[in-house]
Amino acid sequence: MNNELLQIQSELQKRLSIPYQWNRKQNDFLDNKTNFIYHIKTLEELLTEIDKRFKSDKNFKMYYDYSLNRWFNFWSAYALEKIFCSLPNVKPAFNHRDRLKDFSIQGINFDHKSSVYPMRFGYDIDYAQHHPEILIKWLYENQSTEKRKHFRNRLFIVLYNTPGEHWKLKAEIMWLKDLIENYVSNFDPNKLFSLKLKNDFITYSDIIWAIK
Repeated sequence: MNNELLQIQSELQKRLSIPYQWNRKQNDFLDNKTNFIYHIKTLEELLTEIDKRFKSDKNFKMYYDYSLNRWFNFWSAYALEKIFCSLPNVKPAFNHRDRLKDFSIQGINFDHKSSVYPMRFGYDIDYAQHHPEILIKWLYENQSTEKRKHFRNRLFIVLYNTPGEHWKLKAEIMWLKDLIENYVSNFDPNKLFSLKLKNDFITYSDIIWAIK
Protein backbone atom coordinates (compact mmCIF):
# COMPACT_ATOMS: atom_id res chain seq x y z
CA MET A 1 0.00 0.00 0.00
CA ASN A 2 2.85 2.39 0.77
CA ASN A 3 3.92 2.44 -2.89
CA GLU A 4 0.45 3.59 -3.95
CA LEU A 5 0.37 6.20 -1.22
CA LEU A 6 3.78 7.53 -2.23
CA GLN A 7 2.67 7.76 -5.86
CA ILE A 8 -0.45 9.71 -4.88
CA GLN A 9 1.61 11.98 -2.63
CA SER A 10 4.06 12.66 -5.47
CA GLU A 11 1.26 13.65 -7.88
CA LEU A 12 -0.50 15.82 -5.29
CA GLN A 13 2.71 17.66 -4.50
CA LYS A 14 3.13 18.56 -8.19
CA ARG A 15 -0.07 20.58 -7.86
CA LEU A 16 1.24 22.72 -4.98
CA SER A 17 2.89 25.29 -7.25
CA ILE A 18 -0.46 26.13 -8.88
CA PRO A 19 -2.60 28.68 -6.95
CA TYR A 20 -5.54 27.17 -5.08
CA GLN A 21 -8.57 29.21 -6.16
CA TRP A 22 -12.20 28.14 -6.20
CA ASN A 23 -13.77 31.41 -7.44
CA ARG A 24 -17.14 29.99 -6.39
CA LYS A 25 -18.70 27.57 -3.92
CA GLN A 26 -18.81 23.90 -4.73
CA ASN A 27 -22.11 22.94 -6.30
CA ASP A 28 -23.76 19.93 -7.89
CA PHE A 29 -23.71 21.35 -11.43
CA LEU A 30 -19.94 21.88 -11.50
CA ASP A 31 -19.37 18.60 -9.70
CA ASN A 32 -21.20 16.79 -12.51
CA LYS A 33 -19.15 18.64 -15.13
CA THR A 34 -15.88 17.61 -13.49
CA ASN A 35 -16.56 14.03 -12.40
CA PHE A 36 -13.78 12.84 -14.74
CA ILE A 37 -11.31 13.67 -11.92
CA TYR A 38 -12.20 10.35 -10.25
CA HIS A 39 -10.50 8.38 -13.03
CA ILE A 40 -7.31 10.42 -13.53
CA LYS A 41 -4.34 9.77 -11.26
CA THR A 42 -1.62 12.06 -12.60
CA LEU A 43 -1.49 15.83 -12.81
CA GLU A 44 -0.24 15.70 -16.39
CA GLU A 45 -3.22 13.63 -17.52
CA LEU A 46 -5.56 15.93 -15.61
CA LEU A 47 -4.26 19.08 -17.28
CA THR A 48 -4.59 17.41 -20.68
CA GLU A 49 -8.20 16.41 -19.98
CA ILE A 50 -9.14 19.87 -18.69
CA ASP A 51 -7.71 21.42 -21.82
CA LYS A 52 -9.56 18.97 -24.07
CA ARG A 53 -12.92 19.51 -22.40
CA PHE A 54 -12.93 23.24 -21.65
CA LYS A 55 -10.32 24.98 -23.81
CA SER A 56 -12.91 26.69 -26.01
CA ASP A 57 -15.28 27.53 -23.15
CA LYS A 58 -15.49 31.17 -22.08
CA ASN A 59 -15.43 29.94 -18.47
CA PHE A 60 -12.22 27.96 -18.95
CA LYS A 61 -10.48 29.46 -15.89
CA MET A 62 -13.40 28.52 -13.65
CA TYR A 63 -13.43 24.92 -14.89
CA TYR A 64 -9.62 24.78 -14.69
CA ASP A 65 -9.51 25.82 -11.01
CA TYR A 66 -12.53 23.75 -10.06
CA SER A 67 -11.17 20.58 -11.69
CA LEU A 68 -7.72 20.98 -10.16
CA ASN A 69 -9.12 21.50 -6.68
CA ARG A 70 -11.59 18.62 -6.85
CA TRP A 71 -8.90 16.29 -8.18
CA PHE A 72 -6.50 17.33 -5.42
CA ASN A 73 -9.09 16.95 -2.67
CA PHE A 74 -10.45 13.66 -3.98
CA TRP A 75 -7.14 11.84 -4.30
CA SER A 76 -5.96 13.08 -0.92
CA ALA A 77 -9.20 11.83 0.66
CA TYR A 78 -8.91 8.55 -1.27
CA ALA A 79 -5.42 7.95 0.14
CA LEU A 80 -6.51 8.77 3.69
CA GLU A 81 -9.49 6.43 3.44
CA LYS A 82 -7.13 3.67 2.28
CA ILE A 83 -4.99 4.33 5.35
CA PHE A 84 -7.95 4.15 7.72
CA CYS A 85 -9.25 0.95 6.15
CA SER A 86 -5.86 -0.79 6.41
CA LEU A 87 -5.82 -0.52 10.21
CA PRO A 88 -7.01 -2.98 12.88
CA ASN A 89 -10.57 -2.45 14.16
CA VAL A 90 -11.42 -0.47 10.99
CA LYS A 91 -13.74 -1.94 8.38
CA PRO A 92 -14.44 -0.29 5.01
CA ALA A 93 -18.02 0.59 4.13
CA PHE A 94 -19.76 -2.17 2.21
CA ASN A 95 -21.07 0.29 -0.37
CA HIS A 96 -18.24 2.48 -1.70
CA ARG A 97 -20.77 4.91 -3.14
CA ASP A 98 -22.34 5.59 0.26
CA ARG A 99 -21.55 9.25 0.92
CA LEU A 100 -22.65 8.94 4.57
CA LYS A 101 -19.96 6.50 5.66
CA ASP A 102 -16.48 5.54 4.54
CA PHE A 103 -15.63 3.00 7.24
CA SER A 104 -16.37 1.91 10.80
CA ILE A 105 -14.03 1.99 13.80
CA GLN A 106 -14.88 -0.53 16.49
CA GLY A 107 -18.31 -0.86 14.87
CA ILE A 108 -19.08 2.88 14.74
CA ASN A 109 -19.70 4.23 11.22
CA PHE A 110 -17.91 7.36 10.07
CA ASP A 111 -17.61 9.62 7.07
CA HIS A 112 -14.25 11.34 7.10
CA LYS A 113 -13.40 14.81 5.85
CA SER A 114 -10.12 16.66 5.58
CA SER A 115 -10.81 20.31 6.34
CA VAL A 116 -8.46 23.26 6.14
CA TYR A 117 -8.78 25.44 9.24
CA PRO A 118 -11.71 27.77 8.41
CA MET A 119 -10.88 31.46 8.67
CA ARG A 120 -14.61 32.22 8.84
CA PHE A 121 -14.80 30.29 12.13
CA GLY A 122 -13.79 33.52 13.83
CA TYR A 123 -11.45 32.09 16.46
CA ASP A 124 -7.76 31.17 16.43
CA ILE A 125 -6.35 27.66 16.46
CA ASP A 126 -5.64 27.76 20.20
CA TYR A 127 -9.30 28.48 20.95
CA ALA A 128 -10.40 25.73 18.57
CA GLN A 129 -8.17 23.14 20.22
CA HIS A 130 -9.60 24.03 23.62
CA HIS A 131 -13.19 24.09 22.30
CA PRO A 132 -13.29 21.36 19.62
CA GLU A 133 -17.03 20.77 20.00
CA ILE A 134 -17.73 24.36 18.93
CA LEU A 135 -15.58 23.95 15.83
CA ILE A 136 -17.21 20.61 14.99
CA LYS A 137 -20.67 22.16 15.16
CA TRP A 138 -19.49 25.04 12.95
CA LEU A 139 -18.06 22.62 10.37
CA TYR A 140 -21.29 20.61 10.18
CA GLU A 141 -23.40 23.73 9.79
CA ASN A 142 -21.21 25.74 7.43
CA GLN A 143 -18.91 23.52 5.46
CA SER A 144 -20.92 21.33 3.09
CA THR A 145 -23.88 22.26 0.92
CA GLU A 146 -26.33 20.53 -1.43
CA LYS A 147 -25.83 16.75 -1.69
CA ARG A 148 -22.64 16.84 0.39
CA LYS A 149 -24.42 18.16 3.49
CA HIS A 150 -25.37 15.65 6.19
CA PHE A 151 -25.41 15.26 9.97
CA ARG A 152 -24.21 11.66 10.29
CA ASN A 153 -21.09 10.61 12.18
CA ARG A 154 -17.97 12.27 10.81
CA LEU A 155 -14.27 12.32 11.62
CA PHE A 156 -12.68 15.65 10.73
CA ILE A 157 -8.98 15.93 9.93
CA VAL A 158 -8.37 19.63 10.54
CA LEU A 159 -5.32 20.96 8.71
CA TYR A 160 -3.43 23.98 10.02
CA ASN A 161 -0.11 25.24 8.68
CA THR A 162 1.46 28.05 10.72
CA PRO A 163 2.66 30.08 7.67
CA GLY A 164 -0.80 29.70 6.09
CA GLU A 165 -1.84 27.79 2.96
CA HIS A 166 -3.34 25.02 5.09
CA TRP A 167 -4.59 23.24 1.95
CA LYS A 168 -1.05 22.15 1.05
CA LEU A 169 -1.02 19.75 4.00
CA LYS A 170 -3.49 17.54 2.10
CA ALA A 171 -0.50 16.47 -0.01
CA GLU A 172 1.46 15.29 3.05
CA ILE A 173 0.03 11.78 2.84
CA MET A 174 2.73 9.90 4.76
CA TRP A 175 2.73 12.48 7.56
CA LEU A 176 -1.05 12.25 7.79
CA LYS A 177 -0.72 8.46 7.81
CA ASP A 178 1.22 8.65 11.08
CA LEU A 179 -1.45 10.89 12.63
CA ILE A 180 -4.26 8.57 11.55
CA GLU A 181 -2.49 5.46 12.80
CA ASN A 182 -1.91 7.11 16.18
CA TYR A 183 -5.56 8.18 16.43
CA VAL A 184 -6.95 4.76 15.57
CA SER A 185 -4.57 2.92 17.90
CA ASN A 186 -5.80 5.12 20.77
CA PHE A 187 -9.44 5.26 19.67
CA ASP A 188 -11.90 5.40 22.56
CA PRO A 189 -15.60 5.61 21.60
CA ASN A 190 -16.34 7.16 24.99
CA LYS A 191 -14.27 10.20 24.04
CA LEU A 192 -16.29 10.99 20.91
CA PHE A 193 -18.33 14.17 20.90
CA SER A 194 -22.06 13.48 21.08
CA LEU A 195 -24.05 16.19 19.34
CA LYS A 196 -27.70 16.97 18.65
CA LEU A 197 -27.49 18.78 15.32
CA LYS A 198 -30.85 17.83 13.84
CA ASN A 199 -33.97 17.17 15.92
CA ASP A 200 -33.25 14.32 18.35
CA PHE A 201 -30.74 12.61 16.07
CA ILE A 202 -27.43 11.90 17.86
CA THR A 203 -24.25 12.55 15.87
CA TYR A 204 -20.87 11.26 16.97
CA SER A 205 -17.80 13.14 15.83
CA ASP A 206 -14.18 13.95 16.58
CA ILE A 207 -11.19 15.89 15.27
CA ILE A 208 -7.78 14.62 14.27
CA TRP A 209 -5.53 17.70 14.49
CA ALA A 210 -2.98 17.97 11.66
CA ILE A 211 -0.87 20.98 12.59
CA LYS A 212 2.53 22.01 11.25
